[in-house]
This record gives sequence, structure tokens and C-alpha cells, in this order.
Amino acid sequence: MEKIRIQKIIAESGFCSRRKAEEYIAAGKVTINGRPCTLGDKALPGKDLIVVDGIKIAQPRKRTLYYIMLHKPRGYVTTMNDELDRKCVTDLLQGLPERVYPVGRLDKNSEGLLLLTNDGAFANDIMHPSKHVSKTYRVTVRPDINDEQLVKLASGVEIDGRMTAECSVVVLDKQPGRVVLQMTIHEGRNRQIRKMCEAVGLEVARLKRTAVGPLKLGMLKPGEYRELKPDELRAIRTAITKGK
Repeated sequence: MEKIRIQKIIAESGFCSRRKAEEYIAAGKVTINGRPCTLGDKALPGKDLIVVDGIKIAQPRKRTLYYIMLHKPRGYVTTMNDELDRKCVTDLLQGLPERVYPVGRLDKNSEGLLLLTNDGAFANDIMHPSKHVSKTYRVTVRPDINDEQLVKLASGVEIDGRMTAECSVVVLDKQPGRVVLQMTIHEGRNRQIRKMCEAVGLEVARLKRTAVGPLKLGMLKPGEYRELKPDELRAIRTAITKGK
């Protein structure tokens, strides 16, 4: 039997995504047969004892893969559990026989389309910057917006010491004291949309993700979820391959 990288074993067990597993390893929270491991270490699935943050990793088995679309309501955090006892998105999922975890994040005050899965490779592909999978948001800002601000948002602004990539910005609605924008980005930086708007002097009053690649939130109500349809799964896999 060939040894496999620790992060892949952890991801395939359904414990968390491969990227999250790498974070656990880097933080020194993963052991193999009682010894701390480092990034790059390998193990024999089902033979070596792997423990992540005190939890024994189950032996990888043939399992059903789930791909879930959730309409995340405001007020929920996109973590599996929270030390501050805040409401977690996984509290909304009932009756799934497999543990799934969020693909990327939406901050507590944001809402909209969130994908969850137990397919570590799929999650990694969606989040990896090289895949350029688009994410579309409906953003309500205050108080108003001018052409200069629109150009800056579309062409790129500096946040956290780096310029953002070019993105699409469309004005959907304009009323006194508020403007509704549709913004499509191909990055996934932390709180990116909020920080971009703040960088050009706009206050974000509401932020809703409406699409990830070709997947659209549609009429799914806040707190509701469903499995992706076969054609949706094919479409998002195509988008990952083509980087859209």
C-alpha cells in the first residue's frame, strides 16, 4: 500500500477540506501515531493513527459524496463550530448521513449562496485562486456612487497591501441615499467585497451572494438548502476546468 499525504487522508475522511487540514498541520494540531507531523508528511490510510486537534480520523471508506447549496441567512457564521457559541451554518442542516463543511466563507452579516460538501478535492478546486471561479454579489451601498468610484471598483483597488483583480460592476438600482450594485469577482480574499467598497468610500448596508460560477441561488429561501442537480454539478465542474 502506498503512503498518502496527511492532508489528503484527512480531507477524504470527511473531517474537513484539504486546505483546512493543511492549516491544522501547520498549527501543530495533527499527529501520526502520537508524533506531530509537518506539511509533506505521508501515512498509510487505515494503518497509521491520525489525530486532528484531539479527534481520531476515521479510516477512509467508500462514501456518498454530497454537494449542497444553502441560502445562508444573516447572523450565521460559516464554521463547523464556534467558540463564541454563535449560530453556525451547519446548524441548519438536518438529516444528512455524511458530515459536510462549507466551501469558502460568507461573513456573519452577509447572506446568500453557500456551497457545502464532503468532497475535499471539489472544495479545494472551488476555492483555489488559480481556478478563477466567479462569485456574484448583490451589494447595497450608501450613500451614493459616482463614475470615479465605479471605475476604481472595476479596475482594482488596494486592500491589505495588494491590488484586487479587475471585476464586473453594474448599477442595478439607484435611490436617494442607497445604490444597489451587482459585483462579480474571480478572487476569494477575506471580506473582499466589503473592503473594496470601503476603499472607495462606500458603506455596505447589505451583501448577498447570488451565484458561484454558473450556480445561481434562485428562489431558495434563507435557511433552506438542497443538493445540486446533476446538470448543475456538471456545469460547476466545467467552470472549474475552464476557470470561469
